[in-house]
Amino acid sequence: MNLKQLSQMLGISQTTISRALNGYPEVNAETRRKIVDAAQKTGYRPNAAAQRLATGKMQSIGLVMPTGPEHQSDVHFGEFLSGLGEESARNGFHLVIMPTDPAYEEEALRELATSGSVDGIYLAYMKKNDNRIAMMKSLSIPFMVHGRSWGVEADYPYLDVDNEGAFRDATSLLLQLGHRNIAFMNGPEGYDFTFRRRRGVEAALAERGFLLEAHNVSHSTMTDEAGFIKMEALLSQKDKPTAVLCASTALALGAVRSLNQRGLKPGQDVSLIAHDDVLPLLKPVNFSVPLTTTRSSLRAAGLRVAQRLIQQIKTGKVDALQELWKAELVVRGSTGPAPR
Repeated sequence: MNLKQLSQMLGISQTTISRALNGYPEVNAETRRKIVDAAQKTGYRPNAAAQRLATGKMQSIGLVMPTGPEHQSDVHFGEFLSGLGEESARNGFHLVIMPTDPAYEEEALRELATSGSVDGIYLAYMKKNDNRIAMMKSLSIPFMVHGRSWGVEADYPYLDVDNEGAFRDATSLLLQLGHRNIAFMNGPEGYDFTFRRRRGVEAALAERGFLLEAHNVSHSTMTDEAGFIKMEALLSQKDKPTAVLCASTALALGAVRSLNQRGLKPGQDVSLIAHDDVLPLLKPVNFSVPLTTTRSSLRAAGLRVAQRLIQQIKTGKVDALQELWKAELVVRGSTGPAPR
């Protein structure tokens, strides 16, 4: 069925049908529902080329993806991208991904924004004092940030997890259990989320009069192999930590492998807490000892970022919302009282 036939069947103008199916707010809810129901029942799909000509929109979201040894593909980005893609597809949008060397990321963003091939841009991998935010604000294109940038005024649209609060809560739990020698296996240095997570750990320790010792802190890619290597280094110290905070469940997987090889048990010999509870391929409940985590869904974040960005594109209204999600602390068997 084409647009003209659908219009004749419903007795509704082609313009109103197009606006309803493209999410324009001026179509009332009852009419929109009637049009959407009819489109689903008849199998009507708008002609993409005609839509682009009529609206001047490409129906696409762009993102620049840093490439290189320090930007290995991982489960975290894949899970976020699945949410972003799901919501985009639901709205008839597609994703335009531009791989680039991190040294040329700003130039790649500017090229993507001015190319006319995308209607909006999603920013990721945020760093402290990130210059990309000011650049995006200077361009006439909708954008959304996943994360934040320490040192940059928060006057841009973002969605972030309260990383500082999550790791403050996790550290506080360990302190309540009697742990004093606490280590932190963090993500790559220089990123905003790693900076805020360390602040959370340090804040909780400072409240009790303790410090995060330099020899107990490490930065790495968030992979199983990195987790194993960093845990081996911690357990080789003379004064071994009794608890370890991991920036991801992938790091925790490697940490548990190290413990297993040494005949140590999570929650008894060494307590473990990790971030990212909702990863389908790496479920904390499936660890040999179920893993205590700070829960935050990357897929849900991807869905929400796409939803907000597409809304900006469709309505032409600037999104000024600063959205901060609180992570839930989920206590399982990998945390226990400090060994005596």
